[in-house]
Amino acid sequence: MPKKVIVIGAGFAGLSVATSLADKGYEVTIVEKNSMPGGRARLFQADGFTFDMGPSWYWMPDVFETYFARFGKKPSDYYNLVRLDPSYSVIFGPDEAVHLPANLEKLKTLFDSIEAGAGQRLMDFLEQAAYKYDVGINKFVWKPSRHLSEFVSLKLLADVMRLDVFQSFASHVRKYFHHDRLLQLMEFPILFLGATPENTPAMYSLMNYAEIALGTWYPMGGMHEIVKAMVSLAEEKGVKIRLNQTVEKIEVSQGAARRVKTSTDSFDADVVVAGADYQHVDSKILEPAFRNYDDKYWNSRVMAPSSLLFYLGVNQRVPKLQHHNLFFDEDFKLHAKEIYETPQWPSKPLFYVSAPSKTDPSVAPAGMENLFVLIPVAPDLEDSEAMREKYYNIVMERLETYTGLDIRNHLIYKKSYAHRDFIADYNAFRGNAYGLANTLKQTAILKPSLKNKRVNNLFYTGQLTVPGPGVPPSLISGLVVADEVAKEFALD
Repeated sequence: MPKKVIVIGAGFAGLSVATSLADKGYEVTIVEKNSMPGGRARLFQADGFTFDMGPSWYWMPDVFETYFARFGKKPSDYYNLVRLDPSYSVIFGPDEAVHLPANLEKLKTLFDSIEAGAGQRLMDFLEQAAYKYDVGINKFVWKPSRHLSEFVSLKLLADVMRLDVFQSFASHVRKYFHHDRLLQLMEFPILFLGATPENTPAMYSLMNYAEIALGTWYPMGGMHEIVKAMVSLAEEKGVKIRLNQTVEKIEVSQGAARRVKTSTDSFDADVVVAGADYQHVDSKILEPAFRNYDDKYWNSRVMAPSSLLFYLGVNQRVPKLQHHNLFFDEDFKLHAKEIYETPQWPSKPLFYVSAPSKTDPSVAPAGMENLFVLIPVAPDLEDSEAMREKYYNIVMERLETYTGLDIRNHLIYKKSYAHRDFIADYNAFRGNAYGLANTLKQTAILKPSLKNKRVNNLFYTGQLTVPGPGVPPSLISGLVVADEVAKEFALD
């Protein structure tokens, strides 16, 4: 009889680990609390609009290629990718916007127009960032990070030094650029990694390489098309997906997880992989004697931001917006400080607007616009309707000033989403949206372990364990955990 694996959660990591184990010959069932697979990448439809609920940036296309190639497939077997040009726009004020071209030569020219000589320095920066990407994404993130010995080879130690893990991103980027606009352009990906640029390792310049050299893409139909592709592949491999199954308990006897009990059913298991929120599984589903970490540990973790989101359906086009729009028309440092150092609702928030209907006519009725507005905020804040409405009006006033349109009076659909929704839908620790912050003290073996120390057949995957948050890392996390399961619980 094949070994039975129960995977908790049908997000990217859960689908990834399930598909990989099924491909290896295991009998795999996913139990998912929501009525749709995808985790944070679910979608919903309303009034003719189709809204992706979470991830909206398609970066690191090579990781998706690697994932599907594991199973003899490629992304184009399932969805149509288009590269965005401009990659995104950064709005510095009502009359000042920078549109980042996809073409590297044009980007060099743009940098030179802002700061003399910055175009060549960009190339120098990217050359070093390419090395970090190669080592970081092709080597380090594939390590299970269970033992220090995984990192002790002389070659890896040399790689670690060249990755600049002990230098801050802020000091690194200032070796190349001086103009405030360029610094903001280069530092923007750091805002979502979970720390200020001053407290983020310089190795994360690999994110700049990903967005500049590898491009910003969009799967036609929306980001949920990736989920649909993964579900199709999982089911092709024999994975069973059970929806509307809220896990209430993992039953443990003689040091092993034997059964997963949900609100409506129970599932016997030879191996359990938790792809749901790690802290929730550890602290709420397991009995205290079997937990990997106590409350003190979790409360000491530095979390990446949460988000206040608005899904808006507008009954007219908004010509001035691009597909991705970053509003950096307020103080970047102040907002970052109010997320990471003195957690509070931001005084003058930066925000992001995605308008996928610029690229994809299927997500909005003809002549209308689909807008996704995101304000990164600290986790664990008071989340009230009054607070949501306050920030809605703050950002809409600035959006309307920039576009020159009275968008609020042309809304035909509006929905908000924030901390309490992340908790209700995903059991997200402290209402986080992005998992753990990518600080030096929460990297590799310093992240929560992918295996339970007290339950010998319980593993964890997803954004709170290795390699970290984001869609590509979650795909990798699932594959890494599947390989660890196969090593320790080989088929007969």
